[in-house]
Amino acid sequence: MKKVADMIAEANEIIEVISAEDAIAMKDRDDVTFLDIRDIRELWRDGKIEGAQHAPRGMLEFWIDPDSPYYKDRMFPEGNKFVFY
Repeated sequence: MKKVADMIAEANEIIEVISAEDAIAMKDRDDVTFLDIRDIRELWRDGKIEGAQHAPRGMLEFWIDPDSPYYKDRMFPEGNKFVFY
């Protein structure tokens, strides 16, 4: 059985972690899509980054997979860099 620490270590090998400053610098680029994965109640309470898409964490894998009946291609433009927060 994998431990959470092992799964985090594996994920960190294939993703790029960026600072808030780097994310802010990318905010207005056409080739970057910001995806807010927080619960809808958090968006209502705290707001979101202007122009960011909302993809609830529980639906993310369904919405991002082209083979899923729930796929949302408009949210995941091919060739874009994605910033999940």
